[in-house]
Amino acid sequence: MTETAIQLNEAVIRIENLNLYYESFHALKNINLDISDKTVTAFIGPSGCGKSTLLRTLNRMNDMIPGTRVEGKVQLGDSDIYGSGMEVETLRKRIGMVFQQPNPFPKSIYDNVAYGPRLHGIRDKARLDELVEQSLRHAALWDEVKDFVRRSALSLSGGQQQRLCIARALAVQPEILLMDEATSALDPISTAKIEELVVELKDRYTIVMVTHNMHQAARVSGKTVFFLNGEVIEAAPTETLFSTPQDSRTEDYISGRFG
Repeated sequence: MTETAIQLNEAVIRIENLNLYYESFHALKNINLDISDKTVTAFIGPSGCGKSTLLRTLNRMNDMIPGTRVEGKVQLGDSDIYGSGMEVETLRKRIGMVFQQPNPFPKSIYDNVAYGPRLHGIRDKARLDELVEQSLRHAALWDEVKDFVRRSALSLSGGQQQRLCIARALAVQPEILLMDEATSALDPISTAKIEELVVELKDRYTIVMVTHNMHQAARVSGKTVFFLNGEVIEAAPTETLFSTPQDSRTEDYISGRFG
């Protein structure tokens, strides 16, 4: 994706002067960042640099960690997600998440995908059937499981389970999909399928992914953000960041001098 294309996409999330603390530990330091609509944004950086912490901040997963304190603003459209009027359940419907390890529920393939819609009040069988098929299709899994959707999700391979988790996240029709190292536990063939899927999904969803794999970031993302010690060092169109980084620390990281 060209730099011009990135600039044409409006920000769907604006992060302003964000600081996050775990007790006295200052984990995120004065983050200012726009997440572009209908774009794949990759977060890269060494372990412990804050990229997963920021990802979890975007749908308030960090709320579950005792002693977490957030300062600053994360604006989703017209709403501050840390404002008093934001319901966390509503937020997580708008911003779905896929984790590092596939974590299907010990239920059927169908019931995994239907879980979210049912939770949000959808009971009509025809509508559930439609959402399940649509979500499995969007996750590039329908053709592989359509004849046995009532089989246990735990019978699927690891790569299929991760695509099922993506389908489960898509079933509540989110605006944004967060992916936290979503391919790191998978074999190369499954990883390639997930990467192909991400490229296909970007026309429908805004995707933010944390990855340790810089080649993966280069393959699938339109924008890349480099983190170090809880700070955003550089954010740019992916091709620009990898070919002509503006900060020497970015250049040192992507050239393998550390990390």
